Amino acid sequence: MATVSSWPGRRVMVTGGGGFLGSAVVRELLANGADQVFVPRSATYDLRTIDGIRGALADGRPDVIIHLAAVVGGIGANREHPGSFFYQNAIMGIQLMEEARLAGVDRYLTVGTVCSYPKFTPVPFREETLWDGYPEETNAPYGLAKKMLLVQSQAYREEYGFDAAYVIPVNLYGPGDNFDPASSHVIPALIRKVVDAHDRGDATVPVWGTGSASREFLYVDDAARGVVLAAASLDSAEPVNLGVGHETTIRELVEQICDLVGYRGTLEWDATKPDGQPRRALDTSRARDAFGFTARVPFKDGLRRTIDWWREQNSGAGAGTASSS
Repeated sequence: MATVSSWPGRRVMVTGGGGFLGSAVVRELLANGADQVFVPRSATYDLRTIDGIRGALADGRPDVIIHLAAVVGGIGANREHPGSFFYQNAIMGIQLMEEARLAGVDRYLTVGTVCSYPKFTPVPFREETLWDGYPEETNAPYGLAKKMLLVQSQAYREEYGFDAAYVIPVNLYGPGDNFDPASSHVIPALIRKVVDAHDRGDATVPVWGTGSASREFLYVDDAARGVVLAAASLDSAEPVNLGVGHETTIRELVEQICDLVGYRGTLEWDATKPDGQPRRALDTSRARDAFGFTARVPFKDGLRRTIDWWREQNSGAGAGTASSS
């Protein structure tokens, strides 16, 4: 398969390019000289429909597609809408890849999810273990919908010679993240709760779970750099992890946020709420070997930047409930 030796002159379509990771990927593409980047907005192109997909392909005429668009949320949202999360993510990705193949797109990169890994995957998660069990139940429908796009990528390479690749980023965070308490992931949910508690002078902050679950967190600009590197040069049907290679417990995470915010109150852990997957940390050697990716932003620095961004944006709205999805 051919690699992208130079971005200028290449027409690149980034689905989900207006979102958290997508915006960072667009910035990274532009920084690397891409001068024809097309972002199909959902108000104009509903990528869950054939007409929306065909319209986006006709208008964007992409040489390369980076598929980031997804319906996502934390544990609460996944538990409330499992059918919707499965259907919308599966139908969008499957139809888009098929139409891209028929349209003669040169390269296609799907950005999957760490939720596809089995619930009790040995740490660090290695790509070879992706099929060794069922995902954690609270987000399995979403994780499996995205995982089917890996199957499709591999099948299309085998049957059609379609240049499809697949990367699996770990939990992302950073400025511009989703801080909506109904759908946010653990870092923005906790930052919002702790900042609000600090500003109101609250004595306690409620947190879901026991704090024992661990997660690995990748700063959004690092993730975008990894995605663009993969889109340019990943020539393999095998999935590739994008991460930092070490884990942080939810308890450690909350304590770091409290320290950076300056909050001195008490954390109230609600053990009746789910922790989600017990542990999550990736083996990142394949990304390093395949296209030279390693994370650069230290976790504490990334947290500080994210907190500072939220404080600038904070409208004073009430906080929601944090989960560890």
